[in-house]
Amino acid sequence: MHGDGFFYQAFVYLTAAVVAVPIAKRLGLGSVLGYLLAGIIIGPFVLGLIGEEGQDVMHFAEFGVVMMLFLIGLELQPNLLWRMRSSILGLGGMQVLGTTVIVMGIALMTTDLCWHTSLAIGLTLALSSTAIVLQTLNEKGILKTEGGQNAFSVLLFQDIAVIPILAVLPLLAMEGSDGHHESHLWIDQFSIGVKTFIIISVIVGIVMAGRYLISPVFRQIAKTRLRELFTAAALLLVIGIALLMNQIGLSPALGTFLAGVVLAQSEFRHELESDIEPFKGLLLGLFFIAVGASIDFDLILRNPKLIAILVVGIIAVKFVILFVIGRVFGMKHDSNFMFTFSLAQGGEFAFVLFSFALQNNVMTTDVTNPLIAAVVISMALTPVLMIFNEKLIQPRFGTKEKEEMTADIIEHKKEVIVAGFGRFGSFVGRVLQANGVYATYLDVNPDTVELLRDLGLQVYYGDASRHDLLEAAGAKEAKLLIIAVDEPEKSLQIAKTAQKHFPHLKIFARTTNWFHSFDMMALGIEDFYREYEDSAISLSAGALKELGFRQYQIQKMVKLFRKKDDQMVRHLFHDRQERKVVLRKSRSFFENIEKMMQEEKESFGADKDLGWDASAARAEFAEINRKGEKWENCERKI
Repeated sequence: MHGDGFFYQAFVYLTAAVVAVPIAKRLGLGSVLGYLLAGIIIGPFVLGLIGEEGQDVMHFAEFGVVMMLFLIGLELQPNLLWRMRSSILGLGGMQVLGTTVIVMGIALMTTDLCWHTSLAIGLTLALSSTAIVLQTLNEKGILKTEGGQNAFSVLLFQDIAVIPILAVLPLLAMEGSDGHHESHLWIDQFSIGVKTFIIISVIVGIVMAGRYLISPVFRQIAKTRLRELFTAAALLLVIGIALLMNQIGLSPALGTFLAGVVLAQSEFRHELESDIEPFKGLLLGLFFIAVGASIDFDLILRNPKLIAILVVGIIAVKFVILFVIGRVFGMKHDSNFMFTFSLAQGGEFAFVLFSFALQNNVMTTDVTNPLIAAVVISMALTPVLMIFNEKLIQPRFGTKEKEEMTADIIEHKKEVIVAGFGRFGSFVGRVLQANGVYATYLDVNPDTVELLRDLGLQVYYGDASRHDLLEAAGAKEAKLLIIAVDEPEKSLQIAKTAQKHFPHLKIFARTTNWFHSFDMMALGIEDFYREYEDSAISLSAGALKELGFRQYQIQKMVKLFRKKDDQMVRHLFHDRQERKVVLRKSRSFFENIEKMMQEEKESFGADKDLGWDASAARAEFAEINRKGEKWENCERKI
């Protein structure tokens, strides 16, 4: 595509998205259906603004699915994935096997297709759309519910199942064909045993690199403090794994998902998530537009009855199979309906598998073209089916999923987020953790992150002034944000970002001086703590004790000083724009505080309570006795 053509296509796609998606969202249809409708409108059948380039865009946009699986992997701790093994293998395995057998049987009974072709059709139609389903569930906030998690388990098994399906298809080649096609894989020159060894080695290599190599590399990149370099490295990681998996004949989505799971324990997880998220969203939107534009309406108009039967058949058969499986696994009615409606469509891997089947002479174009059109229409109908379930089915069956969402546990997102985990923030974190409060900690210093993780603390690398990173760290679910960074400008950026995007968050902030405190107060943040105030007061109290002041007297005077000093800062806030006025008034405050403290000291002897201070007196007596001082000195000090 030449330069002008590229910019024209980009302009058309972006315009369609910007116009159609807000309208669809406003109508309650969701962004996915908006993208699909946009693709239909700009496609060959309506406006004809895009032509054959649409298929090229489809291949490019499929990379959005790869990125989506990587981000999902980042969300899953390996132990959580292990706990899901029964639903992945049970639900997913039963769904793929049951759909394959039933669709194959229907094809054999209703057509004159041979069993090879019927089996290939069954295997292909057993898959659902990972991109559309997960995007829709995420958008509606129901991915973490029982039905959403079960749908995800099935989709994950389906993505894994693509690998053996690709291996089986060449074996189903029609009689009279050797089943060979032009190969682009470098491992095809090896025997089956060597291929298997290479595939296993690559998977093990990805796991080992994720555990021991990728984090140190990202740590060095993070030290440059160049966000664009970190983003480039994140994209390089995803693209590199996708290319590697392609070269050994495996699903790129599966490979990047595996890498994401391995990196789920990394301190760079939130940063990777926030850097890749915009690219994932844009490419997925492009993918949905390309799906809408690829619908062959000419074929549909020529064979409307056939296409309608295929679409209804695909949805009905998968609906029945999924609903039965849901009941077998004990899912409640509302969860089961959501699970069933979300997966009752064909998937994007059908395009790959039908193309592969054609190359291997397992099917002919007379078979694949109507099926591709039916799969695309079923995908486009998914958001409609979800809305139908949400508006008409869910209100009539059982408890609402919303009630179950409140009890859902999101393991890596806590009630407290601590931004900045250096000397100040680490003390805060230790006190919280000692009292059973576990927070999500963010810091931009990779060396600090590495050190604290070696100490067993879950600290993550990332700039908390970015709203996407705060969201990835769980700001939507959190209750409290503690800003403990040591740079005033950065702390103000974090506070502004949190107030703008997460207004429900209660903010506690570390400040460095008066004027930093004034800036926080200007944002409406009243819970600020000057970083050296407590330590300076504690040191002063120790000095007074050493000079012979009583413990009770020290505590009383310290409390008075802290109260008056805090009042002074809040009073000076109103004159913060006039530095000279602030300095003049502060001198007056200092004089008043000194006068009050002196008066307090002079009046102390009249009502001092030695009973309260007995322990301190005993400690002083023991120390004097240890030093062997004379009794008159003891009497004088006591």
